[in-house]
Amino acid sequence: MITEIKKLAKKKGFVIYTEPYKLNIWGFRANSTTPNSFDDEIHVFTNVSDNKRLKWVYMVFKCTTDPGTYWLKNPMNPQGTAILNAGQYIDAYQIGLHRGKYKALVQSGGKVSVTRDYNRDSVLDFNNGHTVTGSFGINIHRASQVGSTLVVDKYSAGCQVFKNANDFNVFMKLCEKQRSIYGNHFTYTLVDERIEVRNEIKKTIKTIAIGTILLSVVIGGVYLIFSDNETE
Repeated sequence: MITEIKKLAKKKGFVIYTEPYKLNIWGFRANSTTPNSFDDEIHVFTNVSDNKRLKWVYMVFKCTTDPGTYWLKNPMNPQGTAILNAGQYIDAYQIGLHRGKYKALVQSGGKVSVTRDYNRDSVLDFNNGHTVTGSFGINIHRASQVGSTLVVDKYSAGCQVFKNANDFNVFMKLCEKQRSIYGNHFTYTLVDERIEVRNEIKKTIKTIAIGTILLSVVIGGVYLIFSDNETE
C-alpha cells in the first residue's frame, strides 16, 4: 500500500514524511454517498527504528470523513454543514482539546478548505455547495468514549472521526510520540476516492476517444467496436 500512496503523492505533489516516528496521516473517503456511516479509513504510516534500521509501520483505522445526518439537516452554520475537501493540509493540526473535553488533533495550526452542504437534506452533496477556506474546527477525534460506534449522527459536523475508541487511543499515542520529537505540528492528507475514480474514467474516455480518431484516420472512417464482456 505504501508504494501506491507514494505514487499518488508524487502525482499530486504531496509530501511523504520519512523521518522516524513522523506520521503520515491519510484519510481515504470511500466511493460512496451513503450518509451517517463509518465507511471511510484513516491510514497512518511511519518509519520506526529497529536495531538502528528503519522500517515502515502501517495502520488502518475505520472512520468517517463526512458529517453525520443530524448536522446535514441541522447545520450550525447558515451556509451549510462543512465537508472537508480532498487535499494535503501541512501542519494544520495540533494536539489540543476537542470541544474542551479530551485530547485530539485539532485544526489550530493552519487553514483547510471545505464545501458547505446547504440544502439541509440527508444526502451528501460534494459538488454543488459553496467552497471556502479558513479555520472551521475540522478536528480529528473519536466517536463514543468506549467501544465502536455504529452510526455517525452528531459525532461529526465535518470532523474526521474514528469509529473505534481503542483505535483512536493508539493513534493519539503515536501523535504524542511525534510531538515529543518534532513539536506540536501534524499534517493531514485527504484522498477522495470518488474524485480519483472520476479522473480515471475521464482518462479512459479520453484515451478511447483519441484511439477512435486514430482508427478512423487509419481505416478510412470505419469504426471498430470491441466488447470486454469475455471472462477468463
